Amino acid sequence: MRPLLPLTLILLLAACGEGEPLSPPDARLPDGGRYRGQVVDGLLQGEGRIDYPNGSWYAGTFKDGQWHGQGEWHGSNGEVYRGQFSEGLFQGLGDLTTPGSHYAGTFRHGRRDGEGTLKQHDQTYRGQFKDDQYDGAGQLELADGSRYQGLFARGKPNGAGVRSDASGNQFSGHFIDGQLQGAGTYDSADGEQYIGEFKDNRLEGRGRYENNDGDVWIGDFKDGSLVGEGELLGSDGSRYKGGFRDWRFNGLGTLQLADGGQYVGGFADDAYHGDGRLTHPDGRVEGGTWVNGVRVRDEKGRLLPDPLDLALLNQGKLLDEALAKVPATRPPVQLYSLVVAGDGQQSVFLREADYVSNMLRIRFGAHGQITLVNHRDHLADRPMATRENITRAAHTLAERSGPEDLVFIYLTSHGSHDHQLVLDQPRLQLADLSADELASALAPLKDRDKVIVISACYSGGYIAPLKNDRTLIMTAARPDRVSFGCSEEADFTYFGDALFAQALNQTDDLKQAFELARQSVAERERREGFEASEPQLWAPPAVVNHWQRLRRQQAEQALRNEAQPASGEQAKTPGAH
Repeated sequence: MRPLLPLTLILLLAACGEGEPLSPPDARLPDGGRYRGQVVDGLLQGEGRIDYPNGSWYAGTFKDGQWHGQGEWHGSNGEVYRGQFSEGLFQGLGDLTTPGSHYAGTFRHGRRDGEGTLKQHDQTYRGQFKDDQYDGAGQLELADGSRYQGLFARGKPNGAGVRSDASGNQFSGHFIDGQLQGAGTYDSADGEQYIGEFKDNRLEGRGRYENNDGDVWIGDFKDGSLVGEGELLGSDGSRYKGGFRDWRFNGLGTLQLADGGQYVGGFADDAYHGDGRLTHPDGRVEGGTWVNGVRVRDEKGRLLPDPLDLALLNQGKLLDEALAKVPATRPPVQLYSLVVAGDGQQSVFLREADYVSNMLRIRFGAHGQITLVNHRDHLADRPMATRENITRAAHTLAERSGPEDLVFIYLTSHGSHDHQLVLDQPRLQLADLSADELASALAPLKDRDKVIVISACYSGGYIAPLKNDRTLIMTAARPDRVSFGCSEEADFTYFGDALFAQALNQTDDLKQAFELARQSVAERERREGFEASEPQLWAPPAVVNHWQRLRRQQAEQALRNEAQPASGEQAKTPGAH
């Protein structure tokens, strides 16, 4: 019996696997196939199996010599089909697997036809097929997260449908060979919307575009941009009607300003350019010739001085005056502040800087203050936020304060992923402020306890170069995250609002205020669908204690002032001013 064991094992394996049975075939076919099963009147009938010389095989039912009914096909190239057959072809419900693809659904004459699901390479399609191609209603999903749902023809989107990309931007309308054509809509993931005409997926023709701030453009679009005659309805109440080129005011137009003023005349790249008249809200009129937003000649053609030249001449005086107003310290503990609004293109930073300066003076008793701002309308009357001015301000604060005092520093602007704080004044080219350069500018204050707050994208990257045992630091975001709220019409950035307008009006505990602000920002970002900015905190105990000591001293002084009016001052009666 021992010599029979290998043969027995081979027979068992053949019976359990998908290999060709070892039993002799019942028929040999002209193409070399070996058939095992019923043969009736010379034709293959009923249940059977054919094994072909190239290794492929079929097992299932036969009718009149052909595969017919339920069966299973294994091709030599790795193709596997399980399902229904008719006259030798895939027909009806079936499941087909080929190298790199899998289809489950209906077949007709050997082709995918009817309802089914096809997964291949980097895409999945669920829907209707015709002659092996997507045809009819269906949904196509790609590996990158983009998808199309709607009508197909000849393997491509054709007809009404909706296409969304990996970021969540969505196009809907009528597609021809995969391209959106004619009337349609575009909705971006961050809330922008276009309703109008398309050509080859691009904005082309008459349409209406609204951004997520509520600004609306109406007019003729070409190759994705507003060109020719159009309108802009600003969310701040402004309104423009006239010529456009690449989304910008170009040509003749009328601009109704948010403050009630009006400009009528020429434009170039959103700036007054050419002949025009600017009427201010108070009725004052400036007419003449404009170049890049600056009036260079009056209505009689007389040359005018450049406001930038005059403002630059005045900048040194403005800084000297601001620094001269910083008083010397007096015992026991004083608070000094430096507030910087970096980007002069958007008014939110100016508004926020002024609010913080006033709050530090009124609520926290700041003894000496310096505020540096960049803004398109205040070059002539406010000292600018530049690297040199920040350095000089730090020197002055170091000279006027004492080692027992505290310095509060606030910077608000745009920030870059390589941790550069934007310093920008329109019509000037200012160098931005890196984390290392800020640390160098503040070096004169190395012997002072400091609170530094930075509201900007990627501001967490400033902590490492600035942190030490004498510096408490709060930032609006992680080193690799953006922060939000930088818009022209806003009064605060998200972090500035949460910390100063809310938290520090509830508590003067810095760590508690930061935690309240962090939670408020996180909730607002979740509500509006933004990625979390994750504000950061570095809080040395010595600085926290110094701040608490300052606040206790201020509270005690306030009580003394109420109980004992200053010498020679008469107590005020109710209602006195």
